[in-house]
Amino acid sequence: MGENTLAGRKALVTGGARGIGAAIATALAKAGASVMIGDILADLGKQTAGRLAETGAKTGFVELNVTDDAQWERAVAATVATLGGYDILINNAGIEITSLVVDLKAEDLRRMCDVNIVGTGLGMKHAFRAMRPGGSAGTGGAIVNIASVAATIAFPAIAGYSGTKSAVDRMTRIAAVEAGKLGYGVRVNCLYPGLVPTDMGMQLANDIVAAGLAPDAGAAVASVVEQTPLGRLGEVGDMADAAVFLCSHEARFITGAGLPVDGGMGT
Repeated sequence: MGENTLAGRKALVTGGARGIGAAIATALAKAGASVMIGDILADLGKQTAGRLAETGAKTGFVELNVTDDAQWERAVAATVATLGGYDILINNAGIEITSLVVDLKAEDLRRMCDVNIVGTGLGMKHAFRAMRPGGSAGTGGAIVNIASVAATIAFPAIAGYSGTKSAVDRMTRIAAVEAGKLGYGVRVNCLYPGLVPTDMGMQLANDIVAAGLAPDAGAAVASVVEQTPLGRLGEVGDMADAAVFLCSHEARFITGAGLPVDGGMGT
């Protein structure tokens, strides 16, 4: 994508302090967008915003717990005030707690549902209210929800996480239909990232070992690579470029879709 692909656009990236979120924020800024980082990790989030500012991007940071309605209201208001508008939401914040089904804990399931499902739903709610005609931004826009290849395959030890990411996929499609039929001017899509060696990705590999499903983390990673036709793990840049595309004019007739960025693992 070109450097001016998203010129004039204003984005809020949740979970943008590190990992895939930070990579997406960086790619959006490189494509010309102004970017607000939203995260519960205040120090890291401010550092990420600072790095974007050093490249000349208009940016800022807002503390955001995606499970909290009031914090979403404040984050959207801060985005509009700081960036001068709001027309891109990257719903990236999420957590993964590994467990065999036989060992599932109710509190872990509730926590993943709260962040991955409730957080995504609230993000779309407040984006619609701001982006639709008459909203505080009011120029339409694009939402990209980060689901997972886990929503499309049966991978052991992540039943709860897979369930939440499957819910993200379903919510994406319904939100896209509502936005279209109600004239909001907002496209809604999701990504299915494959395994990326971020902190979360490598923790999963270690957890798979602890669950007795692999002898060591290297073997756990190798099993994922073996299931991936392109023969490697994903990189944060792979996910970031796909997110930029879905936000761009080139994707203007794409809504309600799930884009696999998994090297073919979910095929």
